Amino acid sequence: MPEVRHVLITGGAGFIGSWLVGSLVAAGHRITVIDDLSTGRLDNLSEFLPDRIRLLKGTVGDRLDDASDGDPVDAIYHLAAAVGVKLVVDDPVGCIETNVHETARVLRLAASTGCPTLLASTSEVYGKSEDVPFREDQDVVYGPSTESRWSYAYSKAVDEHLALGWHGATGLPVVIARFFNTVGPRQRGRWGMVLPRFVSAALRGEPLRVHGDGLQERCFADVRDVVPMLPGLLENPDAHGRVVNVGRDVPISIGALAKMVVDVLKSTSDIEHVAVEQDYGRSVEDMRRRQPDLTTLRSLVEPPMRHSLESTILDTAAMLQREMSA
Repeated sequence: MPEVRHVLITGGAGFIGSWLVGSLVAAGHRITVIDDLSTGRLDNLSEFLPDRIRLLKGTVGDRLDDASDGDPVDAIYHLAAAVGVKLVVDDPVGCIETNVHETARVLRLAASTGCPTLLASTSEVYGKSEDVPFREDQDVVYGPSTESRWSYAYSKAVDEHLALGWHGATGLPVVIARFFNTVGPRQRGRWGMVLPRFVSAALRGEPLRVHGDGLQERCFADVRDVVPMLPGLLENPDAHGRVVNVGRDVPISIGALAKMVVDVLKSTSDIEHVAVEQDYGRSVEDMRRRQPDLTTLRSLVEPPMRHSLESTILDTAAMLQREMSA
């Protein structure tokens, strides 16, 4: 992005955000990060602090007005959000307020200056649709509002409508990236993320807990393949005002993923099938298949899928082992 000088990344201490910070720092850009460190980690940015980036600790609502500080922002990546099924189930109010209110603030600021903005969304927006593979223009199907599990999908769909509304009203150059199961080093299983949860259990010789029959299918993409596509999307005028599925389109069942983790790490762990209530304390509806149609993505950027799922497992394990031995 040679024309961009000052980049704002909300949620930049998080899993995807910190990899994006590293990529843009390497490209020579000045970076401001806003993160309240509720799910992000300061350790994710340790190699860049304090000299190579500016970190504003706090929520987007608290710190957004401090972002420019006399140095106008040239591009925004809005990644700050409530993430993880467990977090969403445990705190639906915080999920909704974080996702909707803070996104509204970011988009209003961006629209006031015409600042190019990438909004991180999620495959959760497709809800419980069974029309697989998912296309960006297809109908979505949600469960009832009485079930907190759906608050994340509803809130991110509202975010998308806000972004597209500002694009229609002001021409704001915004692109919406719907992420599908991004995985890799720096991701942790605390909020229910399946791969680091499996890897951590395998390293400890503990059972890998698979919810239900394990036949649910997901498509996993390494964060180091996903992040390089984001500047390409933001720079491409043909992506502005559009929703774009971002990820890989090769499905694997959760049961097969558990077996792969055990095999790749040569673990002695068993695989247990448990009811989701045992981990979340309540029933949580799970989607059987979640697979993206990547036609739009491939028309806009060249997906650099260089990391196999096996290599992602090994690299995630190496990170977790370092943390366990620290």
